[in-house]
Order: sequence, then structure tokens, then C-alpha cells
Amino acid sequence: MAKRVFQAVNFTPTATADASTLSNLTYMALKGGSTTQQIDILEVLISGLANATGPAIMQLSRCGALETTATALAAPNGDGPMNPATAALAAPPVSFVAANTGPQRSNATNDGRLQMALNTFGGIIRWNAAPNQQWTQLGNATTVGETILSAFTGTTPGAVSAHIMYEPY
Repeated sequence: MAKRVFQAVNFTPTATADASTLSNLTYMALKGGSTTQQIDILEVLISGLANATGPAIMQLSRCGALETTATALAAPNGDGPMNPATAALAAPPVSFVAANTGPQRSNATNDGRLQMALNTFGGIIRWNAAPNQQWTQLGNATTVGETILSAFTGTTPGAVSAHIMYEPY
């Protein structure tokens, strides 16, 4: 299929406990475009932009409660194919940073999470999946169909920019 990149520019992740509704413009979320669409996340990059040192306990995690009515992305944020010759998808994934009611990060101990802590004062973290070790989500009607990049409790708020490279099927 077609690899895509979802990017959010200069947002401030804030410390949020598991199973708590995330505030708009403090997270990045990716949801399947249909109930059967599989998405493989291949890379996550976070770059710190803050003016002072501060830890950000960032996590890529499953959703515990889905958002309601995701808001369409607005510039400078975006989501598009990496190859300009890519055909339009019949069921494009939904990438968002805001919603009427934000999603909640799962608090289930049997849900996978990737830890991506960094110093927001110029720190950079890049997670790139080794072959056959990509993060996978499925569908859009249940919590395994939505992935969130957000900050966990203990984070000192600081601006970051990030991108998520992924491939929908």
C-alpha cells in the first residue's frame, strides 16, 4: 500500500493520567478509516522545542476510550502520502489533534505501550520499527483501532513537534 506521514507542529503535550480525557492540541491520534483497516506504524519522531529543560514522559499507546467527532487537521499540521504518485485511499485513516471529546489513553495492563521520554529542551527521540516489529492497529470501532501519542503523569509541559510514519492496508 502507500506509506504516509502524519505531522503535528509545535504543540504542548501536558501530563495526563491514564483513562483521563486528553485535551485538544496536547496529543496526536491516528484511527482506522474503516472497521477492517489495518495500520502499521513504522516510525515516531519527537523533537523538543521548549525554552527550558523539562522531562516529557511521552507514550505511544492504545486508546481506552475513543474520541467523539475528530476535528479535521489544520495547517501547519498535516497527513499525506510519502510518494506523490500514491492513489487516493477508499477509506483514508483519520489523523487528528482535536475532537469534541478527546480520546483516553488505555489503563489496561495488557495493552502495549512504547515509552518515548525526552527532554523537551532540544531533545530528540526517534523510534523506527525493525522488520516485523511495527506497531499495529486494527479497525476504527474499538479501542485497538486508535493509537495516541501523548504525555503521561510527571511530564513538565514543553513544546514539541512530531511525526508518525505509517502504512494503511
